[in-house]
Amino acid sequence: MMELKDFNIPFTGLKEGKHQFEYQIDNSFFKLFDFDEFNETAIKATLEFHKKATMLELTFNAIGTVNVNCDLTNEPYEQPIESNLDLIVQFGNEYNDENEEILIVTHGEYEINVAQYIYEMIVLAMPSKRIHPGIEDGTLESEILEKLEELQPGTGKKETEEETDPRWNTLKKLLTDNK
Repeated sequence: MMELKDFNIPFTGLKEGKHQFEYQIDNSFFKLFDFDEFNETAIKATLEFHKKATMLELTFNAIGTVNVNCDLTNEPYEQPIESNLDLIVQFGNEYNDENEEILIVTHGEYEINVAQYIYEMIVLAMPSKRIHPGIEDGTLESEILEKLEELQPGTGKKETEEETDPRWNTLKKLLTDNK
């Protein structure tokens, strides 16, 4: 089971230069954030951590797949994920994370937790409308899709005179007999 402390990077002990960190992200990671929209997750997140004398440059990359349900059919499918995030960490008198690209931590900090940034990067990489690839190319066979196509406006059966109630025909005769 993953814990948030697994994503702490103690940067005071690191030498200046570039450092590489890798994380295997699965559903236990998203449980830390009470996020349960993904059925299964298999993502490799890498962090290139560049320590400089006065700041830190972090470059996050994520690649993998997330199993989610289609918004139209509720059929599960594999959604490929590929995302990047750049973050600059500077030191200041007080903590400030209002800017998306710059994080200011206090001078006394000795470590940074990157879990929130990995979480946001992956969740924001998901398309707003999740559509099964089988719908777009027409290969998905689903009862829900068949029902949606049947109920689509403009494709229903047209009523013919044979399907009308015979009592209406009698009433129509009254209209034409008065003339």
